Amino acid sequence: MAIAVGGCTVQTTDPDGKPRAPVHIEVSRPPATAPATPTPTPTAAPRKAAAAVVLWSRGDSGRDVRELQARLRQVAWLYDGPTGSYDDLTETAVKGFQGKRGLPRTGKTDTVTWQRLLRMTREPGQWELFLMGGQPAAYPDPRCLQGRVLCISKTSRTLRWMVDGRTVSTVAVRFGSQYTPTREGVFSVYWKSRHHVSTLYDSPMPYAMFFSGGQAVHFSADFAARGYGGASHGCVNIRDELAIASIFAQVSTGDKVVIYW
Repeated sequence: MAIAVGGCTVQTTDPDGKPRAPVHIEVSRPPATAPATPTPTPTAAPRKAAAAVVLWSRGDSGRDVRELQARLRQVAWLYDGPTGSYDDLTETAVKGFQGKRGLPRTGKTDTVTWQRLLRMTREPGQWELFLMGGQPAAYPDPRCLQGRVLCISKTSRTLRWMVDGRTVSTVAVRFGSQYTPTREGVFSVYWKSRHHVSTLYDSPMPYAMFFSGGQAVHFSADFAARGYGGASHGCVNIRDELAIASIFAQVSTGDKVVIYW
């Protein structure tokens, strides 16, 4: 039996070869399916940048503020201090630094500002931090604990005015350079001169208290202006004029002077 297939119609023949009536066959096809819609891959929500945290602002004080000021001096945004107090000058310097680097000009030192400053500066040394004084005084030498003594430490660069082992006042001091060193040892005040002028260097030495030859404890305008950026010619310089005026009024000829490391 021959089968002729045409499209969906099948025509068969009988045993004698005569054609039979065609038979239509329905061919079922699987229903067409719509293309699968791809499942979107979830994406992480964009992270918001963490807000910069304020570390120090106007009114703060301490060693960290002193370091901030020393670093601002290194990049020439601050010319005074360091003082350790976040004052108007520090705030103005921070604003300038921030504006120059495209940061918000808040005048407050936040984490972003601080990290930028750290990358541009180096760790300040001891006398950069205390360029204009303010450092803690060293413990008094045992020779300072009796009587009336100008107790002067070269290590901490400080002077204690002491009476019977009690510290009356403390000030920052500056000494001579390596070429004109300040002498060390035990001396006594042998002469006081309120408006003294050096005959050797022709420079003012107000509130001078002489203890060894031409070396004296006295006020220094240069020390007041430049701090430890300079040195004396061997004298013990004091930068706080009000403090030395008070000490000068209390010290008497014959009082002891101890200079030690």
